[in-house]
Amino acid sequence: MEVFAEYLARIDNLGHRDRTEEILEWITKKYPNLVAKIAWNQPMFTDHGTFIIGFSVAKHHLAVAPEKAGINHFSDEIVKAGYDHTKELVRIRWDGPVDFSLLEKMIEFNITEKADCSTFWRK
Repeated sequence: MEVFAEYLARIDNLGHRDRTEEILEWITKKYPNLVAKIAWNQPMFTDHGTFIIGFSVAKHHLAVAPEKAGINHFSDEIVKAGYDHTKELVRIRWDGPVDFSLLEKMIEFNITEKADCSTFWRK
């Protein structure tokens, strides 16, 4: 989690910082083979040099970016979890629960679907 320390320290709202850290720690422990990094000033995880999932902090939510393919694949489940989404990100409201099983599904989907991917983003 050292890689995220500076990013987390810049989150002024302690509740938002704690929630973000909780999610990043969970991923780090659950997926020790993923590479944790900061890119484009945002925390993200990669696998063999390809993007798996990223996050960004906003005023009312934590944005989760599993790429457009992940959003499309899990659109119904995202809505059932009580989240709204765009074509590129899912919004987890700060005052709502985190559906870790959905995060797990999105991460597993990208790991599997991008196993042979040789680029950072899907083409």
